[in-house]
Amino acid sequence: MKLYTAIPQTLLPYFEAEIKQYTTEFDSGNLSKAWNHLERAHIIGQKYPFAHTMVHWKMLQFGIRIKNGKEIIGQIPRLLVGGVKSFVGKIPVGNPGGANVPPMKPFPIDPEIQHIFKKANV
Repeated sequence: MKLYTAIPQTLLPYFEAEIKQYTTEFDSGNLSKAWNHLERAHIIGQKYPFAHTMVHWKMLQFGIRIKNGKEIIGQIPRLLVGGVKSFVGKIPVGNPGGANVPPMKPFPIDPEIQHIFKKANV
């Protein structure tokens, strides 16, 4: 059982696609594209505690794999509290989740992701 299945079934395929594309791009050495897919997965899943936590776990792993100390240090608190923030409804909407942005700063949501939310009726 996947832990992020608490995402509405209408949104789940989009979230899973971003995670799959992240893995494909990472395995191909396209780190920038891989990271972009993690950020998109973060925005799509950040309202849902398990998905939110899982993306931060993957971001931490990414930081470790590329030996980026700032990302590693930045992801640890996000990993510990991201899911809790989702659970209580205190998320910074549109925040891409990386250590290069303030953890509680909201961001505009990309029109493509807005369209995904609309199609998924969430």
